[in-house]
Amino acid sequence: MQQFIDKYDFTGKRAIVRVDFNVPLNENFEITDDTRIRRAMPTLKKVLASGGSVIIMSHLGRPKKVDPKFSLSHIVDHVSECLGVPVKFAPDCMKAQELAAALKPGEALLLENLRYYAEEEGKPRGLAEDASDEEKKAAKAAVKASQKEFVKTLASYADCYINDAFGTAHRAHASTALIAEYFPNDKMFGYLMEGEIKAIDNVLKNAKRPLTAIIGGSKVSSKLAVLKNLVGKVDNLIIGGGMGYTFIKAQGGKIGLSLHEDELIPDALEILATAKEKGVNVSLSVQTVAGQKFDNDTPQRIFDTHDIADGWEGMDAAPASLENWKKIILSSKTILWNGPVGVFELPNFAKGTLQIAEDLAEATRNGAYTLVGGGDSVAAVTQMGYADKVSYVSTGGGAMLEAIEGKILPGIAAIQD
Repeated sequence: MQQFIDKYDFTGKRAIVRVDFNVPLNENFEITDDTRIRRAMPTLKKVLASGGSVIIMSHLGRPKKVDPKFSLSHIVDHVSECLGVPVKFAPDCMKAQELAAALKPGEALLLENLRYYAEEEGKPRGLAEDASDEEKKAAKAAVKASQKEFVKTLASYADCYINDAFGTAHRAHASTALIAEYFPNDKMFGYLMEGEIKAIDNVLKNAKRPLTAIIGGSKVSSKLAVLKNLVGKVDNLIIGGGMGYTFIKAQGGKIGLSLHEDELIPDALEILATAKEKGVNVSLSVQTVAGQKFDNDTPQRIFDTHDIADGWEGMDAAPASLENWKKIILSSKTILWNGPVGVFELPNFAKGTLQIAEDLAEATRNGAYTLVGGGDSVAAVTQMGYADKVSYVSTGGGAMLEAIEGKILPGIAAIQD
C-alpha cells in the first residue's frame, strides 16, 4: 500500500531514501552543480523534522568496480551543510548495519556508492569479451541470485522506504524498484518524485488546451518513440534542432550538409501523415541559420530551410521560424519542451534556444503550464537563467523521455503497486 510522505508518521522510524546525488565533480572532487542535492532536501528535512532519521542512498557515475573517484565521500560535507545536520558516512553500503541501528531521531547517514556492487544494476561485470553465451547466462544468473541478498540487506537498515530519485525511475534497479517489496505498507514517493509525476500528468493526462510540445535535439532516432506518442495527444507539435532536417528532407527539401537520418525518412513521413489525420499542427523550421562547419566562429548565412545551399549546415533556428513558434507558444495553455532548437553549446548558435526559453517564460507569466525536461533543454534554461521562470523543470533526462513515450517507469510502479 502506497503511503504519502505528508501523512506518514516518521516518529522514531528510520527511513531509507533513494536520492539521485549523481552530481558533477571537477578534478578536485568539488561539486560543480548541486541542483540534485538541493532538490532532495525537502524530503530529507521532512523526515528529520517529523522525528525520524534518514539513511540516504545513491549512485555516482558508472563505476565498474570500487573506484575512489566515484566515492560519495566527496559530497558528505556539502550534504551536511545543505541538510543542516552532520551526516555520517558508511564506507560500504553492505556493511552499514551498526551505523544504521545507532541512528537517533534527527540524524542522517549516507551510504557509499550503490554501483560499487554489480547487484545494484543486476548486470554481471568482468566478463571476457569472448565469453560464451552459456558463460554470460551463468554470470547473469549469479548476479540475480546475489541481488536478493543485496536488496534484503539494504532493506534491513530501515522501517520505511522513500523513492525520491526520478532520474533513475526508469531503471528496475535494486534500490529504485526491488527494495519496495520489503515495505508493502511503508513505501512512498518523496516530494521530488511527487512533483515529477504531477508535472508529467499535467501534460499527458490533465492538460489544458491547446497543448503544444516542442521537441528538439540532434537526432530523430533519439526521440522517435516520443514523437510517435505525442502526435496523437497534442494540438501543436514543434519540431526543431538537428532532427528537423530529416523531416525537411522527407518533404523534398534541400538541406545541404545539415544533420539528418535517411533511414528514418519513412518514420518522419508516417508521423506527418498521422498528424494530418488527427488534425495536429506540425510546425517545422521555415528559416535556418547555417554555418560552413561545426564551429562557433564559422561564417553564418540565413537560408529558407527547404533550400539550404550545398556546403552549408543548419545550426540554429532563424527569426522567421522563431516568430512562427512564438505565436504557437503564446496561444497555448500547456507546453512541454524537450531538446534545444539549435547548437546551444556554441554561443553564436544559441539564439533560437534562448528565444524558446524567453517565450516559455512569457507564456508562464500569462498563465500557461510549462514543463521543461531532458538533459539539454534543462541545461539550456538553467544556463540562460530561466529555470525559475517556467512552471516545472524535470530532474530526469532518460526517465522523462520514457514517461513522455508512454512507458510505465519501474521506480514509480514499485511504489504504486
